[in-house]
Amino acid sequence: MQLQPFLATKPLFYDEIDYARMPKAYQSIASYLKLPKIIHLVGTNGKGTTGRFLAQMLRANGLHVGHYTSPHILKFNERIWLDGVDVNDLTLEEAHKTLISWLEPSIALTLSYFEYTTLLAMVIFSQSCDYVVLEAGLGGEFDATNVFPKCLSIITPIGLDHQAFLGESIEEIAQTKINSATGNIVLAKQYDVKVYPIALYKAKVLHSKLYGVETFFDEPTNEILRAYGEKHNLPAYLQENFKTAFCALKVLGYDIDFKTFLPNVLQGRCQKLLPNVTIDVGHNVMAAEALVASLGKKKVILVYNSYKDKDFRTILTILKQIVEKILVIEIDSPRAANQADLYDAAHALELPISSFSAIQNDKEYLVFGSFSVVEAFLKGFCEK
Repeated sequence: MQLQPFLATKPLFYDEIDYARMPKAYQSIASYLKLPKIIHLVGTNGKGTTGRFLAQMLRANGLHVGHYTSPHILKFNERIWLDGVDVNDLTLEEAHKTLISWLEPSIALTLSYFEYTTLLAMVIFSQSCDYVVLEAGLGGEFDATNVFPKCLSIITPIGLDHQAFLGESIEEIAQTKINSATGNIVLAKQYDVKVYPIALYKAKVLHSKLYGVETFFDEPTNEILRAYGEKHNLPAYLQENFKTAFCALKVLGYDIDFKTFLPNVLQGRCQKLLPNVTIDVGHNVMAAEALVASLGKKKVILVYNSYKDKDFRTILTILKQIVEKILVIEIDSPRAANQADLYDAAHALELPISSFSAIQNDKEYLVFGSFSVVEAFLKGFCEK
């Protein structure tokens, strides 16, 4: 069976996760893999762009680099980036055939979508990469990506998200994410002070080094980074992600030339699709706060939807100061929020709300709420 029909047999979401399944699967094929050096990213926000910046920086040093990120927006290939481009269909199919031949049929059948595709990516990366930048899914300690040995862990900003799996408090979420570290740690700027002591304690237990991005650089370098971010029109939160990536690069012993290095932002991250349309795959409170900070006093029409497990009431409360009205776009997901609940939340905030149909050239739009929202918008955009 080809890859896409095979993946279609696997559900994307589980109410309960078997945490023993992925380690068992990996151990069964570990002897076939020649693993590159792995940099592991965990956190709530910023994993994708931080990872892509770092992958590009390592690539600029003449290294063969892979970047694994999830989920994708339009095409599965987006998840596996190799030496500057998304993996092609032929490479995916060949890796799928190889992986299926290695795995026991019962294991291949029971692996989740994310577990199988994580192993698939590693089959591809193990063939040629010097480094792999490996982004965790929603977790940390028990995430499928955490079965591989790593040379460095990067902790991006941690906030409240996926509480059903990770815990109801910042402390619980930070603990399970930071517990994934096994050696040196790069800690991005955090927006909750409760994260810092957890990271410090973990580094102490491991007898490893903790590199705090906020204190890593001297002021002249910080000024260079600020000027670079402004020159390339990076929003404030993307400037922080770039700074985290550069810190990790320096920890690994490499550098870049700021005069020639061009930052390519991962698709769908505060991306200007049209002069009047910005798209962002963010879907939690921290992402909403970052967008408000980036957009300033600009008023936008919000093209929105949400998953029912997200705190969309708080998210809309944060966005209210920049939102003129809300247009609800339909998304194809069993996790989609009840539209009546979205309308109730908007009415409580005295925000006009209606269904999305099209954009107008004389209005400013922000497309936000989830990967599914951006996917639905882009599919409609491409069809026109």
